[in-house]
Amino acid sequence: MSSVKQVQITFDCAEPERVARFWCEVLGYVVPPPPEGFASWDEFDRSLPAERQGASFACVDPSGAGPRLYFQRVPEGKVAKNRVHLDVRVGTGLVGEERLAALKAERDRLIALGAVCERVLLADEENESCIGMRDIEGNEFCLD
Repeated sequence: MSSVKQVQITFDCAEPERVARFWCEVLGYVVPPPPEGFASWDEFDRSLPAERQGASFACVDPSGAGPRLYFQRVPEGKVAKNRVHLDVRVGTGLVGEERLAALKAERDRLIALGAVCERVLLADEENESCIGMRDIEGNEFCLD
């Protein structure tokens, strides 16, 4: 049996390029080069049938370490809580007030990009602090 070497995380959304570019800013990801034979993604997009134009977009970790993120247009809006969400690990190795300060600084940066802060969960006897957020289309994620 072979093992999986890579995963891609796929987001259903209304505006794939807009959401992809938001996550590029969150994670420091980049838009990959357009397919061979096309000078830009816009040029490639214009080559597609009208119903497929703007239907998907992707971003990648420039180091190659993180998973590719793929965004696909779907007709329905988000109606329920995500069953899977991303944890953006900005507080790794930090504890207490230092961790909370790092999380709040990232929260403020992402709010400026259009994210929404849902809740701040303060540290207790078992868990360190984290912040529940929503991206620009309402998908849940955590600052951890």
